[in-house]
Amino acid sequence: MSKQITGTVVSTAMQKTIVIQTERRYRHPLYLKVITKHKKFKAHNDLGNIHIGDKVMIQETRPISKETHHTVISKIGSKKK
Repeated sequence: MSKQITGTVVSTAMQKTIVIQTERRYRHPLYLKVITKHKKFKAHNDLGNIHIGDKVMIQETRPISKETHHTVISKIGSKKK
């Protein structure tokens, strides 16, 4: 089963490829401070109606290009105006 990841669209500058940023929060084991880590993924976009700020769900797939290894499954929410 392929991993499914939810994130926010950061860039749509490329053709049929978007950049998604995910967020992971965890507590530091010694200092007990909550730390937020971000990671970016490039995903193939065939839907075409996705804009910056939208929430999307992506899924792992075969390599489509050098850095694109995910594809967009669905759009979860749109950006707030």
